[in-house]
Amino acid sequence: MHKTLLALGICLLPLSTMAQERPQTILVLDGSGSMWGQIDGAAKITIAQEVIGSLLADLPADQDIGLTVYGHRVKGDCEDIQTLVLPGGDTRAAISAAVNGIQPKGKTPLSAAVIQAAEALRFIEEKATVILVSDGRETCEMDPCAVGRQLEQSGVDFTAHVIGFDVTDPADQAELQCLADETGGTFRTAANASELAEAMFVIVEPEPDPIPVEVTFRATNGPDGETITDDLIWTVRNSDQPVVTNRSAASFGISMTSGSFMAEVLRPQDEATAEGAFTVGDQAMEVVISLPDLLAQATLDAPDEAPAGSTLLVSWTGPDEGQDNIQVGQPGNGAYSYYAYVDSGNPVEIILPAVPGIYELRYKHRDSTVIATRPITVTPSDLSLEFPAQVPAGGSFDVTWTGPDQNGDNIQIGPVGENGYSYYAYTKGQNPLSLIAPAQPGPYEVRYKFRDREVILIQPIEVTATPLALDFPRQVKAGENFEVTWTGPDQNGDNIQIGPVGESSYTNYAYTKRGNPVTLKAPDQAGSFEVRYKFRDKEIVLAHPITVTD
Repeated sequence: MHKTLLALGICLLPLSTMAQERPQTILVLDGSGSMWGQIDGAAKITIAQEVIGSLLADLPADQDIGLTVYGHRVKGDCEDIQTLVLPGGDTRAAISAAVNGIQPKGKTPLSAAVIQAAEALRFIEEKATVILVSDGRETCEMDPCAVGRQLEQSGVDFTAHVIGFDVTDPADQAELQCLADETGGTFRTAANASELAEAMFVIVEPEPDPIPVEVTFRATNGPDGETITDDLIWTVRNSDQPVVTNRSAASFGISMTSGSFMAEVLRPQDEATAEGAFTVGDQAMEVVISLPDLLAQATLDAPDEAPAGSTLLVSWTGPDEGQDNIQVGQPGNGAYSYYAYVDSGNPVEIILPAVPGIYELRYKHRDSTVIATRPITVTPSDLSLEFPAQVPAGGSFDVTWTGPDQNGDNIQIGPVGENGYSYYAYTKGQNPLSLIAPAQPGPYEVRYKFRDREVILIQPIEVTATPLALDFPRQVKAGENFEVTWTGPDQNGDNIQIGPVGESSYTNYAYTKRGNPVTLKAPDQAGSFEVRYKFRDKEIVLAHPITVTD
């Protein structure tokens, strides 16, 4: 036993043959004047006589074959067509004698000759075959293509095989081939005696019908795995023609004739599929298809819909192995928006996406293979932000909100159309919550940011100018303490400082929360300096010059 394993495994046994039923046939032979043309020093008619003689000697006595000849009696006559031998009985000697007596003379009315042969075979009543041997194109103003089409349409089962003997012109070959094509026949060319003999033998002696051979089918779990014993769903087809359709069996065998086929198998437990191409010859064979390893089984149970950003309880059954997890993501997309390991409990808590739409829950085995899914509709959730339309620069204001309130959810204020923010506060335990406006006036936006990942609601806010002032002596001695009376937001981290002009460093500072005025100490070195109001210890919002003397 020989077995080859690729996608399929094959084992081979011997085969016998059976002859095909032969229809009645008439050989139409070209007897026109051009058959006196020479090939390798011999006339084409002489070559044809010898080839046909040898062929007849090898034919069985019961071969129903006749003979029609054209162009063999009169020059220039398109009606010079004669059926010399009708099929029936042993006609081999009669055909041989008739062929040997041909003396080529006339034209090439090949189309009319084929029509006469078809009528002699009663082609409109019985299956009929004509074999035309011609060394040139039609010369009697008939269209071989149209004739072939008409005979095909009118006949019960008419076929014209054509041999172009020493026909080299492409247009002439095309004309002869069209006659064969229109009737479902074959077209062959022959340039010499041996090729003519081969062409005639192939056409006169049809291929034997193949004897069906036994083909068995089975599947394995993985390459070189164990044979699957549970029922599978099998489909076998040849091109688009089904041989076996949705057959339920673990393995089976059928008789098949030669050809190329495709086998497909489906495992109902996990809907895994596999397929493989195979070719049936003259020996029995085994087709083995490798299915993927059987996946572990799992189920998911959860509501059909839930609000965006909410926490969903998902009950599950499954292998419960290391790194098994439940995910939520878009169908057909391997990405997920949230996951939870199954060892965290049953049910597990899953945070749904913030954007409404159709999603799926997944059981991912060992964080590698999805073995169960369940659709879920994420519906719009209640989202709102309420706050004053205008707030003073650097001032505090309250925001009342409605939203998912998941860990990481926050409300922030920042520049319009940008990702950055100037201040934020987490929603957990705060409703309303307090934000601090930027120190610079202008248009801004307040945002709800879901899980500190994506902004899901934006509303505009106007930050108005707020009074800012610093009052202090414009000249002090080095190392001297002096007072600064200030006006400003007075937020945590706000401070008054003294430092070099145009630089970020300072020599002394005091937080505004300590009082008003605050006391600063002048630098120990004389020079030009500045007194600044620094907002939340992040940005200087006001600066005035001061001179330090010796």
